[in-house]
Amino acid sequence: MFFTNKAARSVGWLLVFLGNPGDKYENTRHNAGYMVADELGERLNVSIQKLKFKALTNLVTISGEKALLMKPVTYMNLSGEAVRPAADFYRIAPERILVVSDDTALPIGRLRIRKGGSAGGHNGLKSIIQQLGTDQFPRLRLGVGEKPHPEYDMADWVLGKFVGEDQKSMNAAVKCSVDAIVCILEQGINRAMNQYNG
Repeated sequence: MFFTNKAARSVGWLLVFLGNPGDKYENTRHNAGYMVADELGERLNVSIQKLKFKALTNLVTISGEKALLMKPVTYMNLSGEAVRPAADFYRIAPERILVVSDDTALPIGRLRIRKGGSAGGHNGLKSIIQQLGTDQFPRLRLGVGEKPHPEYDMADWVLGKFVGEDQKSMNAAVKCSVDAIVCILEQGINRAMNQYNG
């Protein structure tokens, strides 16, 4: 006899917000995804705290679409180990797995929405591509600025914190990212790309 999971059938999207767990990573460039998750949680008046699939999660409804919010707690380079089990459990196709991450190739606060593509050197995206076996999943990349000079260590840069005007730009971009996510779920990714890609 074939058993089906009603919860699995009812969830239409995985919204994956990349970052690193722990206080020392709060407000760092690499945690832009977590910042967007927290802003979305505030707007929906929910906390993203339930530990499941190696991630902090919560099930929400956005514009009639049921979505699992995920903040992987695997550390960035193993993010796919959180995404794959959730995708399998809820039977979510890659085109309905939206990944929100930082991007050091974009100016601070610039958004870039894409339907798929390479990891672009981002270890979190690399892990998800490896686990899903495809790079054809949508992503919203949030610009955190380029390294000040080529010799600057990339790890130091992405784990640095936002200050001053950069912090203000980032706060505005985080709010804009939440608007973009709602647009994707409501009106589709093409509309969101036209509206939010800087």
